[in-house]
Amino acid sequence: MTAELVAYDDVLADFDPALGLEVHVELGTATKMFCGCPTGFGAEPNTQVCPTCLGLPGSMPAVNRVAVESAIRIGLALNCQIAEWCRFARKNYFYPDMPKNFQTSQYDEPICFEGFMDVTLTDGEVVRVEIERAHMEEDTGKSTHVGTSGRIHGADYSLVDYNRAGIPLIEIVTKPIRGAGARAPEVARAYVAQLRELIVALGVSEARMDRGNLRADVNLSLAPRGTDALGTRTETKNVNSYRSVERAVRYEMQRHAAVLAAGGSITQETRHWHEDTGITTSGRAKSDAEDYRYFPEPDLVPVAPPAEWVDELRGTLPENPTAKRSRLAEEWGFSEPEMRDVVNAGALLLVEETVAAGASPQAARKWWGSELVRRANDAGVELADLDVTPAQVAEVQALVDAGTINDKLARQVFDGLLAGEGTPAEVVERRGLAVVSDDGALGAAVDSAIAANPDVAQKIRDGKVQAAGALIGAVMKEMRGQADAARVRELVLERLT
Repeated sequence: MTAELVAYDDVLADFDPALGLEVHVELGTATKMFCGCPTGFGAEPNTQVCPTCLGLPGSMPAVNRVAVESAIRIGLALNCQIAEWCRFARKNYFYPDMPKNFQTSQYDEPICFEGFMDVTLTDGEVVRVEIERAHMEEDTGKSTHVGTSGRIHGADYSLVDYNRAGIPLIEIVTKPIRGAGARAPEVARAYVAQLRELIVALGVSEARMDRGNLRADVNLSLAPRGTDALGTRTETKNVNSYRSVERAVRYEMQRHAAVLAAGGSITQETRHWHEDTGITTSGRAKSDAEDYRYFPEPDLVPVAPPAEWVDELRGTLPENPTAKRSRLAEEWGFSEPEMRDVVNAGALLLVEETVAAGASPQAARKWWGSELVRRANDAGVELADLDVTPAQVAEVQALVDAGTINDKLARQVFDGLLAGEGTPAEVVERRGLAVVSDDGALGAAVDSAIAANPDVAQKIRDGKVQAAGALIGAVMKEMRGQADAARVRELVLERLT
């Protein structure tokens, strides 16, 4: 049942929101964090496991060097300090997807701490988000609750796949983000989007939210306007899209305000986000750190990255995404509003890859920023998750440039691509979409259009050449948009002038 909510403007009149974001990044290493099991996505359940990641007696972990390297690079990119010495800890709790009954993580000694990221909002405003820590840990297994709700409560039975247990994770935790006011939901979305962009640029993870490579936990609290204290927070777990992050913040602000306005108090708890209804529901009471009985992991030695290694990794960092956007805008000849639209659509990397595949920047922006973003919105998916690749978009544009199809027909090619009908060229052939430039077929259609529109034809004979557009439109309609418009115009004028 949907809770009663306070109108958003009324929330802001009485309360100041504070945000906290915890983003889990699943690293793209070949093997798991503490064993040699593979990490490939989509394997048969429980086939990528061993005694170590299953927590069997006598098994001993060993740290994945590439995971440590990735953690350091993420920390450096987030302007963090890198610990000269840190260690792992056991986070003790019971849940079926934790085969060891504890998670090997980091507690009071993270590898990265005290950083920041400057986040650019849709209108160009920059908000600095301070990073409290980025620490290493291992992922859990995956539980599937079979039943009507998909939740453990009311499920007929549950299945557990331990393939994911032990995959390296980096958890990036912000400090409380205050002062965002009405823009708090937008700040949350922009932060996660820009963080994902950075992770992808570093090459440490695919960061695909649909596969759980990147998952965001959204902490939200409200305090009476004008006070310095933080309110009691809730944590909405595993939000898996930018849009959902924004919606979850907004919903929780309105729900918190409703509870407080009614004289109630906020329960510190985890909550579940429901994409279909746009609401959160209670999960479990939120544990404090002492409830997990952290203690140093006795089977792993401390991690002490030498300064020389950290400096070496610093030299591998990619161009800062914000600086890169400015550079690309200049190279591509995009105005500030054009570039902002590309970024806001989540299309920057897609446009870049499309240009690299041979399309012009303006053509790449045209397709990703209008036609394909509309289709993604209609399908309710992120633009990057649409089943069209930058290489295919570049091929579609190449067919347009060659005169094989026009923009109108190109939209039908995208229909075929999304339907899985093959390459752009194959879709054109199978659907018979190629532009007709044969003078015989075009001439017959032109003659038919002239005969059907004698008044328009007479205007052209009288020198009103602009009237040719009506005849061209008639021919295009008769030929289902497949006529070569330029050649049609030539034939019309040849006959009437």
